[in-house]
Amino acid sequence: MEYYILSNIKRYILLIMALLCISNDMRGQSAATNSTNTVQSFTLPQCIDYALKNQPGIRQALLGVSITKATNYINISGWLPQVGGTVGFAYYPQPPVSLIANPTGGALVAERSEITANFIPGLNATQAIFTPALLYSVLSAHLYTKAAEQVVDSSKINITVAVCKSFYNLLLNLQEIDVLKADTVMLARSVNDAYHQYIGGIVDVTDYEEATITFNNTVAQLKQAQNNVVPYYAALKQVMGFPPRTDFNVSYDTAQMTKDIVLDTTQQLQYDKRIEYQQLETARALQHKLTNYYEFNFLPSLGAYANYNYEYENNRLDGLLNTAYPNSIVGLSLNLPLFTGFSRIVSVRRSKLQEKLFDYGEQNLQSEIYSQYTQSIANYNSNLFNMHEQQDNSAMALKVFNIVEMQYKQGIVPYLNVITAQSNLITSEIGYINALFQVLSSKVDVEQAMGVIAY
Repeated sequence: MEYYILSNIKRYILLIMALLCISNDMRGQSAATNSTNTVQSFTLPQCIDYALKNQPGIRQALLGVSITKATNYINISGWLPQVGGTVGFAYYPQPPVSLIANPTGGALVAERSEITANFIPGLNATQAIFTPALLYSVLSAHLYTKAAEQVVDSSKINITVAVCKSFYNLLLNLQEIDVLKADTVMLARSVNDAYHQYIGGIVDVTDYEEATITFNNTVAQLKQAQNNVVPYYAALKQVMGFPPRTDFNVSYDTAQMTKDIVLDTTQQLQYDKRIEYQQLETARALQHKLTNYYEFNFLPSLGAYANYNYEYENNRLDGLLNTAYPNSIVGLSLNLPLFTGFSRIVSVRRSKLQEKLFDYGEQNLQSEIYSQYTQSIANYNSNLFNMHEQQDNSAMALKVFNIVEMQYKQGIVPYLNVITAQSNLITSEIGYINALFQVLSSKVDVEQAMGVIAY
């Protein structure tokens, strides 16, 4: 029996050493190395900066801005002169016949043209002076660009929030590993103490077995936390747009993070700071421009044109280019829409009704934003209170454990008290870590609800 217990203790010692090594490997498994094998580490701001530059969603939104600007240029290019060239060639195996008046009176005389071929290169130009469609394109171009840029801002806000939460989830996991590592070492010492007390006849074998059970449970928790490191890193890489097969470390300052939990909850909610509200206002302005376009559609379109043709004609194909007969024309064109089946009137009415939809959309959005804000503030306050309570519990649990452990060694209390104190200590330590990161995460939710996410 003693040999069996002694071999188990040796096995536990080796297991602890292996777990500690695995933990270090896990924390270093995401260490990107360059040609000099130096470890690359990212703080939270660096993770956010990397994501804002490399995340595919951000790049797509930026491309959307460029596409929108190109589309705007295409739409307003009609204000510039439109110049084109034409070339025409015709050959008449049987020249056309013209009927002309008979000088002597009587029936018309048929006269066949002597022209058997013509070649007419020409140049034509048009200039739009005023059209409702071009006016709408010019007046709405900046709004379309603004809408595309707001999509970029919205993507950056969402990516920033996602990076923060993924970063905190990873740190929570790493902090739990640190706590469980320390607790595992402590419990291994308890197993060793229980063994020697059992050998010395001070305690029963059940104390040793209870210590072993507690140790095994903590080892299982530690192993599970270590196995979660890789998935948490993968989630962070995904929201950052980081190459999945390239590794890196995270760097953080626990003291600074504790300071970062402070949030001024007395700030007033301002709806216009939310990107969703700004996007709604831009969409409303675009709809109003469309209403104006339908109203301006009653106006005539005015344009200028100029044509120049360099005409070659001859009754012989081989002498076609011998003589040219140039001609040109310059003029104005006015297109006045008189009746279009009432479509313009109905279009104006429909567009104004669509503008009213934005009023109801604004009411719904304000209600949604307020709900998000109140919920996030409530979560933040609850989590902050819970964190302080867990912090006090953790300090008290450590104090109680030290006292109970000393009492047990003196034979004052049974080992069950030690197990209870150890369990409370582990629970309170992990509870405090969870509460801390819940506060940080809920703070991000409050900032997003208030529209003050910094990126």
